[in-house]
Amino acid sequence: MEIIVKISGRSTALRREVEEILREKLGRVCIYESLTGLELEKGSIIVVVGDDKDVLQTLHTVSERNVEVLAVSRDATRGFLSQIMIDELPDALDRIERGQFSTENIMALEVRIDDQNSAIAVNEAALFSQISATLVEYSLYIDGELLWRDLADGLIISTPLGSSGYSLSAGGPLIHHAARSIAVVPVNSIDMTRRPLIVGENSTISVESVSSKGGAEVIIDGLLRIPVEEGLTVKMYEPPIKFIRLNGPSPIFSKIEKKIHLAEVLLDTPPSAKLILKTIEYEGPLTYSQLLKKTMLPERTLRHALNILVSKRLLARRPLTRDARQKIYYIPESSQASET
Repeated sequence: MEIIVKISGRSTALRREVEEILREKLGRVCIYESLTGLELEKGSIIVVVGDDKDVLQTLHTVSERNVEVLAVSRDATRGFLSQIMIDELPDALDRIERGQFSTENIMALEVRIDDQNSAIAVNEAALFSQISATLVEYSLYIDGELLWRDLADGLIISTPLGSSGYSLSAGGPLIHHAARSIAVVPVNSIDMTRRPLIVGENSTISVESVSSKGGAEVIIDGLLRIPVEEGLTVKMYEPPIKFIRLNGPSPIFSKIEKKIHLAEVLLDTPPSAKLILKTIEYEGPLTYSQLLKKTMLPERTLRHALNILVSKRLLARRPLTRDARQKIYYIPESSQASET
């Protein structure tokens, strides 16, 4: 059994920390910054140390290979996909080598754009205009049958795992991660009859006749942006993504429970605040200027939303190390969430 540890190249300090923790194991554990082009044995185990963005990028790289993935987080607030913390890694590797683990199959989607480009979505494929605050027109087909034509802000097609993310924020249903179904969620349709839809795992979802002022694009897992000229086709991807479970119930389910609690807290929160929270969840800690650029919110709206999030203890802020005049915003540990 081949065990490979993957750490993002941007995480120099994290790599040193992992190397120190695994000092006695380095003779049998390989550490890589990238898995692109790496020959992997069938049944290899990939240990990804980092946040959810690192895990998703790795899954996109190894999706066509028959490997199993263990996600490890350094920060408890950054790892929805992670099962263990970094200090638990040595014990986890011992248990994996002894075969004391099980495998959990997670559904993914195959997304084909304009019958040319193809991508794998672990969470969702989201169709939006390339210009902010611009509507997208499209026709939705399920298994070749026209379901509706619509004009909306966008359309999200989500896996059960992704249903607790962007899909949920847009009014979509929360789906148990073990369910074999796909969520189709229109975003702010001008037609109130366009409601979220659940289809079976074997369904083929076609989005055709796509048009939008300035062009449309599909966003895969918040990582890839691919222009759409005519449409896209989405269906279940085979083989499924394989996550390692070390013991007890799935950690994903307990984290979904936490997200439900968070959703209750956010009920009276403006959309701008939800956008900021999701951006920091994906990108990590950001300064005010970085948030301004990434969210494209007006400055007044951004300041107001940040004040709300800090007052609710959903975000915290601290001086930027290299420039104390700037503040950096981050998702705090629940025990440290304070208005600073």
